[in-house]
Amino acid sequence: MARKVVYIHGFNSSELSYKATAFGEYMMDKQTPYLVPRLHYDPRVALAQLDSVIDSDTVLLGSSLGGYYATYFSQHLGCKAVVINPAVRPFSLLNDYLGPQYNPYQDCHYELQYEHIDALKSMYVKQLSNPENLLLLQQTGDEVLPFAEAVRYYSHCRQIIEFGGDHSFVEFPRYFDTITKFLTIKN
Repeated sequence: MARKVVYIHGFNSSELSYKATAFGEYMMDKQTPYLVPRLHYDPRVALAQLDSVIDSDTVLLGSSLGGYYATYFSQHLGCKAVVINPAVRPFSLLNDYLGPQYNPYQDCHYELQYEHIDALKSMYVKQLSNPENLLLLQQTGDEVLPFAEAVRYYSHCRQIIEFGGDHSFVEFPRYFDTITKFLTIKN
């Protein structure tokens, strides 16, 4: 059984994202603690923040860039993770975002730099050594990230692929029971 659940939000998001709060409401009557840390924009700092709350008895949910981080921890610590419309190679997509950024969910101005992209590249898990620890929830209508890349990358993992939808993963609460069972969260 999971000792705690950590939800990992995406790029320019926060602990108050829809998926994080909706799953948090679902977790209120569970016996397993639920944490959603507010992550720093610098991947090195975010990694340290996550490292301080994640261990092998933790289970993870990660959306978008949070799915990338969840994959990293899942494969390095052997913990289970559900990744929702995950970024597979965020370092290859963020060049267009270099420079000044504003995260409205954290009311934070910052500058995305090459060193941040290099830090993400250093976290890349080229081959999944424990694919059984991952569940992919993917909608093909994701307008932000290439869904086919995720389907290929997580091809040896359990997958639930829906046609349509979007990056927010439309009607996410339909999968709460599936997530709970996969992550072995106590009722």
